[in-house]
Amino acid sequence: CMNCDNEREKFMEKKQFTGHIMAAISVVIWGTTFISSKILLEDFSPIELLLLRFVIGYIILWIMSPRKMEVTDRKHELHFAGAGLTGICLYYLFENVALLYTQASNVGVITSISPFFIGISAHLFLKDEKLKESFFVGFIFAIVGIAMISFSGQDGVRLNFAGDMLSVVAAMMWGLYAILARKAGDFGYPVIPATRRMFFYGILMMLPLAFVFGFDVKAVQFGTPGNLLNLLYLSVGACAVCFVTWNRAVEILGAIKTSVYIYLIPVITIITSIVVLHEKITWMSAAGTVLTMTGVIISERMGNAG
Repeated sequence: CMNCDNEREKFMEKKQFTGHIMAAISVVIWGTTFISSKILLEDFSPIELLLLRFVIGYIILWIMSPRKMEVTDRKHELHFAGAGLTGICLYYLFENVALLYTQASNVGVITSISPFFIGISAHLFLKDEKLKESFFVGFIFAIVGIAMISFSGQDGVRLNFAGDMLSVVAAMMWGLYAILARKAGDFGYPVIPATRRMFFYGILMMLPLAFVFGFDVKAVQFGTPGNLLNLLYLSVGACAVCFVTWNRAVEILGAIKTSVYIYLIPVITIITSIVVLHEKITWMSAAGTVLTMTGVIISERMGNAG
């Protein structure tokens, strides 16, 4: 009936709107996490910060949804483990280490190229779409932009190769995570318990790294209100809340469409890094940022239009 079709259409519009809101919430919070991480890395090592924030986030997810989730298929378990390895453990490890060597604004801009890797992963593993010429044109723009950012510095030309390349590797990990999270979402498990499962595997894979690189957290490190507040912000906001809202957005909108919101992260990061960390953006890094963002938009928009 016509009324049924109208109701169904309204429901789908409302669902899509919810997906967009959840994606927007995620990127607004994530865009500021580079600054919180940069501050905390003055007192914590990358693996200490990583393990602390996700253990706290894991506990919060249990509080949000205390029911246990039964996985019905061993292949599903492998997807959760893969998502935990790529999106929880490796992405944030590379991001944290990158922040030791380069500006927070650099990391924010460079990791925003993850839609390229999402597109490649989708093409290889989901067969959703073919890679068009515009994808590669955009990629060239982005690579040139990243090179300009890497060679820019507050005191003249400076190569931030280590930090910037680690940011690229982090973006690759997020590309793989986005596809694994999407496939995990198709299994039909509740979002919060499914996200918690990914956290569990991510934390499990962090433990050997903590053993190798050392985990020596002391009470004095939590002594300053700034450290405590930033850690809670990363754990509760960026981990527990954002992973749930992001994974829900991916379920509703799909991995490719949701990835468009990643374009907002560098803008938020750059503004926040200038205000909070007093980082200076040179003409070269500004031009590189514009080129990088232009490349991502060309790849995404023109590729979808083709």
